[in-house]
Amino acid sequence: MALRPRLSRLLSPQRTPIPRDLASITARGSEAPAAEAGLDDDRVEAIWRATRRLYRGGMSPGIALSLRRRGSVFLDRAIGYADPVSERLLTTETPVCLFSASKSITAMLVHHLAEQGQLHLDDPVSRYLPAYGCHGKQNTTLRHMLTHRAGIPRPEQAVEPDILYRPDEIVKLLCEARPSTLGNQSYHAITAGFILGAVVEKVTGEGLNQTLDRVVRQPMGMRYFTFGATGPERTRDVATGVPMKLVDLFLNYAVGGTFDEVVEVTNDERFQQAVVPAGNLYATAEEASRFFQMLLNGGRWGDRQIFKPETVAAALAPASRRPRVDRTLMLPLTFSPGFMLGNRGIGLFGPAAPRAFGHLGFISIYCWADPDRDLAGALLTTGKGLIGPHIPALLNLQYTINRHTR
Repeated sequence: MALRPRLSRLLSPQRTPIPRDLASITARGSEAPAAEAGLDDDRVEAIWRATRRLYRGGMSPGIALSLRRRGSVFLDRAIGYADPVSERLLTTETPVCLFSASKSITAMLVHHLAEQGQLHLDDPVSRYLPAYGCHGKQNTTLRHMLTHRAGIPRPEQAVEPDILYRPDEIVKLLCEARPSTLGNQSYHAITAGFILGAVVEKVTGEGLNQTLDRVVRQPMGMRYFTFGATGPERTRDVATGVPMKLVDLFLNYAVGGTFDEVVEVTNDERFQQAVVPAGNLYATAEEASRFFQMLLNGGRWGDRQIFKPETVAAALAPASRRPRVDRTLMLPLTFSPGFMLGNRGIGLFGPAAPRAFGHLGFISIYCWADPDRDLAGALLTTGKGLIGPHIPALLNLQYTINRHTR
């Protein structure tokens, strides 16, 4: 008897073809001896085996992983394709879109302005964007925006995905919007980023990429680490996993588009000309882990103090005493003003990582640091599958990293 169509799709998710010889599609960056990170070669290779297992699941054409411990890069590798169509290989020097992990970088630019006394997190948004103070939003603060409590998790009306290329139009829509969940935690996938970016630009008088370049990118010696503007060397994203209507409905509710629409938009050349503060920062895995290592260092990188220690501490302060069920994602989450936080037991950043902080990106993208392990890392993937056979392998990779870096 033939399988029902829905069950057939569940058992046959969209996958990326995997060659037998993974060595031929593997690249290594500059790695310090494991001993410098307080580890041994067996532990490092155990983590890489778990990464290869994740790749063999076929949900991501490319995976890049960069891990630091005690400040030393002990693993910096890439496997697979930057563009599966042309079969261009992914390398450790290939910029990958961080998607929602971009929020943490935008947040730190807001915290930098607070550090400089140019704004305060508890100021109303309307102090900087007067048009925002209507329909009951006059008391909405920058802190509300940073902690997903601003009440505008998505536009009021349906919008076309390519509105991302018209940020002024988005800001106007959000200024005119009526808040739906004001004061309650409801993940703002894209919306708050545009408001925060507009505030930064209003305060500084320069573009967001200019501020990022001045505050972070140049002082930390980054090659990429920009919103868009990376060129043809970037990765190409691919929709993978189980194509289920329920998944598309959820994604449309949380982000404002289906899987295929989101992937199409991010592969469009116009996405490179746009600045999406909550969604299109491009970096290598090493650059992303470098940023989180700097935060782990109390804002210091080499001989440069990028952010003051008290600024980093303020950015990581929990917005609530315990996890709250997020009204968008329907998961128990704890946010700080700009970051997702770990919790006891099994959390976003693996088991037994209660003090970890970072941010996830669409879909299996993790940028984080864990003070208890003196660990900073970035796992960047190009496959966009929410449901598929990669989930056990992804959880196993988290477990393996945490187990072997204790």
